[in-house]
Amino acid sequence: MIKKEGSNISRKRRQARVRKKVSGTAGVPRLNVFRSLKNITAQVIDDEKGATIASASTMEKDFRAKTKNGGNKAAALAIGELVAKRAKQAGITEVVFDRGGYLYHGRVEQVAEGARKGGLEF
Repeated sequence: MIKKEGSNISRKRRQARVRKKVSGTAGVPRLNVFRSLKNITAQVIDDEKGATIASASTMEKDFRAKTKNGGNKAAALAIGELVAKRAKQAGITEVVFDRGGYLYHGRVEQVAEGARKGGLEF
């Protein structure tokens, strides 16, 4: 019997391929993006310690008060700017972008643009 691959299984394989090459250190952490149909999350991660330095999500109470829809490009841009602001407060100015197995297009691209607009370099 041939097992059909779901989109999440395929994404996990792509993500593993990307993660072989992309790794975050204390000096240059990794900016990871996760998107679902309704929300988007971005995290700045130090892989050496296994710790999250800064994060932002459309599921946060503050963000929900401002925006009704968390699954569109405008919300993704705002999340990119918010995670950049929080990373700068933590002393991070340069990151490595991890698209999480998603295509660099649409909401993932908007998170990256928002992070650049917020002052992160990658």
